[in-house]
Amino acid sequence: MARKRFLSPFTWPVLSFLAVIAAGSILLGLPASWPQGQSISPIDACFLATSAVCVTGLSPVDISAVLSPFGKGVLLCLIQTGGLGVMTYTSIIFLLWRNNVPFNSREAVSQALLWGDFSLAAFLRQVLGLVFGIEALAALLLWLHDPVFFYPFSAVFHAVSAFCNAGFALSTTNLALFRDDIAVNAIIAGSVILGGIGFGVLREFLGICTGGRLGAPVRRLSRFSRMVVKTSLLLIVVGWAVMFAIEFCRGSVPRTPEGCADLAITMFFHSVVARTAGFSTIDFALLSDAALLVLIALMFIGGAPGSCAGGIKVVTFRVLAGYIAAQFRGDSQIELEGRGVPTENVRRALTLFFAYTLLVVFSLFLLTVTESDILGAKDSPGPSLLRLLFEEVSALGTVGLSVNLTQDLSTAGKAIIIFSMFAGRVGILSLLMAAQSLRTKKAYSVAEAQLPIG
Repeated sequence: MARKRFLSPFTWPVLSFLAVIAAGSILLGLPASWPQGQSISPIDACFLATSAVCVTGLSPVDISAVLSPFGKGVLLCLIQTGGLGVMTYTSIIFLLWRNNVPFNSREAVSQALLWGDFSLAAFLRQVLGLVFGIEALAALLLWLHDPVFFYPFSAVFHAVSAFCNAGFALSTTNLALFRDDIAVNAIIAGSVILGGIGFGVLREFLGICTGGRLGAPVRRLSRFSRMVVKTSLLLIVVGWAVMFAIEFCRGSVPRTPEGCADLAITMFFHSVVARTAGFSTIDFALLSDAALLVLIALMFIGGAPGSCAGGIKVVTFRVLAGYIAAQFRGDSQIELEGRGVPTENVRRALTLFFAYTLLVVFSLFLLTVTESDILGAKDSPGPSLLRLLFEEVSALGTVGLSVNLTQDLSTAGKAIIIFSMFAGRVGILSLLMAAQSLRTKKAYSVAEAQLPIG
């Protein structure tokens, strides 16, 4: 009986991700993964594997310099595995063996990738077709645009990294070389958006475009998909406008048409990637604190449920915003897209927000201890609180942006970020449910008593 609980649908995704991370750490720690004269410490190999499987993009090393072609191939496979989800691959193996997928696996995949019942075999075929089709198109466009930097492997690597919202790039300066390149910005940003809106929404778009022959058999977007698309576009536009205004007033660029166009492209790109992927075309250490706070807010919210993105998710954000608005209006019900929101959804949204906030605060506290001179391990006061907060939210939101801090983290600091990346990818609620499934439920409840609140 205990064994069944340990391998329940709630613990299986957690164990699967841990297994893939362990395998990736071992492979990246092999000498074959390093160029001659280079090496990676065990903690850095584990950090890099976790970042790849959790599609985060944070890296304590320059992957373009310390990884061999084999190592880069391993990293690419880890990113693709993390993007699609370990449960997807597990289910594909079951299907290839022509066995029925167990109910436990169906339930786990349903919870991880979609929000309701579905035909698992058809869903997996459509997901694979969508993912590989979008990645192949993005890789082709990148290769045609710049076959020198985006040679075949590089084009595929960046296309997969973009769609899976990982943010890894095969350049020391990430994508700074293409800061003003509209085509590269559009291809990468488009791939990031598609990877961040969720497989379910993509299936509905495919169904609409093909008249129901492929994808979901629908003629219009569902309430869930409309909510995801509207909220995602709103966050991108608002983040873009606010950061543009902040840096324009700050005088970050010349106040000329060319300078404004350059700033507009840069801020739009980072408004897109801040919610999901860790690509960058600028040095974030040069941004103002106000712009960094906007990026932190976008990273905290993240993308859509069932996508490659992390964060509390856009639907949770909409529910929380609706809850606050309803409290101010004195309404007893939250209404979104013409329908009321069940109390259970509100409870889960509040629990998720509280858990994320609590984990950010606790991890930030630990980082202020490990990365300062409190323990006598460092001679300097350490990085600022804002830089540590940026790094932690980026890790927990599986974004991958950094204010040039990742490579300077201590071993203990890297361990904290590794756990944050893992918790952000698997999902805090999933971790809580996995822990709850291992406990014996109480067969009783105690009497309740009112308490003064506020």
